[in-house]
Amino acid sequence: MTFSHTDQGTEEAAWEASGLPVAPELPLGPDERAALRFVVLAAHPDDETLGAGGLLASLQATGAAVEVLLCTAGEGSHPDSPTHTPEELAAVRIREFSEAMAALGLQDRWHFLGLPDKGLGMHADTIAAAIRDAGRRLRGNPGSLVLVAPYRADGHADHDALGAVSAEVARQDGHGLLEYPIWYWLWATPDHADWQDWLRFPLDATARAAKNQALQAHSSQVRPLSPAAGDEALLGEGFLGHFTRGYEMFAWTPPRETPAGSRRSTDAERVFDDVHGRSEDPWNYTSSWYERRKRALTLAALPAETYGSGLEVGCSIGTLTAELAGRCRNLLAVDASGTALQLAARRLAGLPHVGLRQLVVPQAWPEGKFDLVVVSEVGYYLAADELSVLWDRIEASLEPGGTLLLCHWRHPVDGWELDGDTVHALARKRPGWKPAGLHRERDFVLETLVAPASIRPGERR
Repeated sequence: MTFSHTDQGTEEAAWEASGLPVAPELPLGPDERAALRFVVLAAHPDDETLGAGGLLASLQATGAAVEVLLCTAGEGSHPDSPTHTPEELAAVRIREFSEAMAALGLQDRWHFLGLPDKGLGMHADTIAAAIRDAGRRLRGNPGSLVLVAPYRADGHADHDALGAVSAEVARQDGHGLLEYPIWYWLWATPDHADWQDWLRFPLDATARAAKNQALQAHSSQVRPLSPAAGDEALLGEGFLGHFTRGYEMFAWTPPRETPAGSRRSTDAERVFDDVHGRSEDPWNYTSSWYERRKRALTLAALPAETYGSGLEVGCSIGTLTAELAGRCRNLLAVDASGTALQLAARRLAGLPHVGLRQLVVPQAWPEGKFDLVVVSEVGYYLAADELSVLWDRIEASLEPGGTLLLCHWRHPVDGWELDGDTVHALARKRPGWKPAGLHRERDFVLETLVAPASIRPGERR
């Protein structure tokens, strides 16, 4: 990628018109952020403020454990300056960085690695070691640590190198990863596909004010060093417009650590019999507005008005089942918990076209063909290999052109390997499935996929 800070680039108005302001929200609420630990990586002073200053201010406000690692002093920002040597500029920029950290409430929570500007790709081992040292200082299990780093395809060599190292450490050690773009907003356009999977982190007034104060602290970048040629401001008004939004954007990779003793589908009967034995409505299906609204959205997402034969996987106490019954001439609802099914049977007693069966999927599966399969709040109760078998089962039993509806909570699910976003991402990878609708909020994702209308000879179902 070749670009210059003097390029006009993509205007902020184009990003605003792209749908960016209504992108799905990052599924990390204040309590979840407070329970996590964050190691924040910046290639140069001001990267942290531009890409994640609002997030950092919000983390400080919630009391989250945070440590910021500054890799270089950014001494190469004005190579033709007639007034500042690289050494002098390094001192200026470190001082500015310190002031910015104070504005964000993190004045005592940063370390300077002292690496050379414009060469981070040569120091991957040093950076990886520094990340792991910071993680040990913050103390905790790997799955509760999140790395915040430049987007690994930001287009700036140091940003890309630092992002790549951070992503690899996160992958190896089971950490979450938040990647923040900076120069991407200049050279990319809304036609690029990358950003369409990114998530929005809304900033309250306090976080926006702290970010703006921190940004102004980097005066060597936002204002000229002097009137002389070579001392121009590097970050012009048009470019800075990308960072005065009421939100920040991140590529989010949740922790991929498989917890010790993670459960599998074979644990479901025991676990959920216990859950339903302690409460007849353990998730407040009947009283929670969140649950009632989610069911209404689920029904509205079904592309057909009626279905001949439906299958609901994981029906629990039958609240969604009762509403799906009005859209299906025949409906089979299955669950691993016999206790849950006893409660569902009471609720569905007046619906003779609805059947109930205790099954632990995917090992067990009902016979017959269906033109609707609903998998709601179930996928993450399987291990990854079991989920793959579930998709095979569904493919084999769905009629051509049939609907698969998925709905899942987007937050971590304690004790289980997968989360909702991963379940949906794995479903989208299945060949031949066509997307029919996607609704994503901070707390849940709702999606419909349609099976191929016909199967070619020799093609795997």
